[in-house]
Amino acid sequence: MTELDETHDPARTSWVGGANGHPEFPVQNLPVCIFSNAADDQPRAGVAIGDHIVDIRAATEAGFLTSDAAKIAAKGETLNAFLALPAEARRVFRREVSGWLSGPANDTAAARATLCAMGDCRFHLPARIGDYTDFYVGIYHAEAVGRLFRPDNPLLPNYKHVPIGYHGRASSVQASGLPVPRPCGQILADGAVEPAFTPCRRLDYELELGIWIGEGNRQGHRVPVDMAGRQIAGFSLLNDWSARDMQTWEYQPLGPFLAKSFATSVSPWIVSTEALAPFRIAQAPRPAGDPRPLPYLWDDDDQADGAFDIDLEVLIRTPAMRDAGLTPYRLALSNARHMYWTAAQMIAHHTSNGCNLRPGDLLGTGTLSGPDASGCGSLLELVGGGKGPITLPTGETRMFLEDGDEVILRASASREGFATIGLGECRGTITPAQCAGDI
Repeated sequence: MTELDETHDPARTSWVGGANGHPEFPVQNLPVCIFSNAADDQPRAGVAIGDHIVDIRAATEAGFLTSDAAKIAAKGETLNAFLALPAEARRVFRREVSGWLSGPANDTAAARATLCAMGDCRFHLPARIGDYTDFYVGIYHAEAVGRLFRPDNPLLPNYKHVPIGYHGRASSVQASGLPVPRPCGQILADGAVEPAFTPCRRLDYELELGIWIGEGNRQGHRVPVDMAGRQIAGFSLLNDWSARDMQTWEYQPLGPFLAKSFATSVSPWIVSTEALAPFRIAQAPRPAGDPRPLPYLWDDDDQADGAFDIDLEVLIRTPAMRDAGLTPYRLALSNARHMYWTAAQMIAHHTSNGCNLRPGDLLGTGTLSGPDASGCGSLLELVGGGKGPITLPTGETRMFLEDGDEVILRASASREGFATIGLGECRGTITPAQCAGDI
């Protein structure tokens, strides 16, 4: 597991204005991204520091960053080559950036010229995603949804033996901030005998973490669970939008298809496993009577500190709230500790049949709900499957998302004796359906 070093020192400060004490991006974080701006519309790699982004290309050309990892990141319009580097090379890069940004003598006009104000930037997907796999490791969500359909037996027998997942659609993963058109599809209305092709009426969000794969593995070579953590380059927020009514009609016998593949939003920042090292915690003990995982899924060290203490938040802002100047309303507060399986177990299982993961592949954890109503990571849970709507501060009610609604995911990690860091925001606004034939 990642060790603590000088980059985690809470006393370390930066010469970049506004970075010290920043709620998300102090010098102890340093997530990477791909961005562009009006001055240079070419997508390129950056590092967050306070309310600014270090242009890695500019910093390397000026001689401020000289590591191999910095030079590789500076060359691409995606982070795939950077993610493919050995974990040690990325750690060297982190130390280099941290040391440069925290050295008072480095506060020069030339250094400041490498900074771009975040508000002037446009964000892109961090990597070219070859494959996207969505898991189902949030046990409270699995139990809540299962209870809607099987009140006496919410979890299927395999859930506690194997990390459940399915292969999603990589082509429709999109960067935070892009609109989310309401999907159309076959829906069997209540009481109907035949389905109709109509706009989705039960559009939902799902609060998840995204896991970015680093080096990957060769096809036919599985990743042992005690080595799987090294495959994780970092984490993002992820919203796996779901068309619940389409899913109800199509998911048997092969699982989600068009109800999921229309859009998945991901935050622009990859927060490294190194930055999250202070927030590692032990995996929650399995309840009495739960089966012990098979040996290929069990590692004592992973159980000791393979989980993360990251607060996860869902907020909504409706058109009426925007018009009234109201701030977004919190729908849920959960935590990443509610994963039944660790990220390492997910990777070990994913590769156990010889499946190859590649740099820039993306895994979703599945909806990470908490144990009570305050932590529901989806509207499906909040409204009990459609039994009753929630009421917002404006007096509006919601059973599911309506056109114009904006969903915002946030995350932060805090621990006494360390600087608080965040994962940025993952935003998406629902736009009206376009069901007419078009290309």
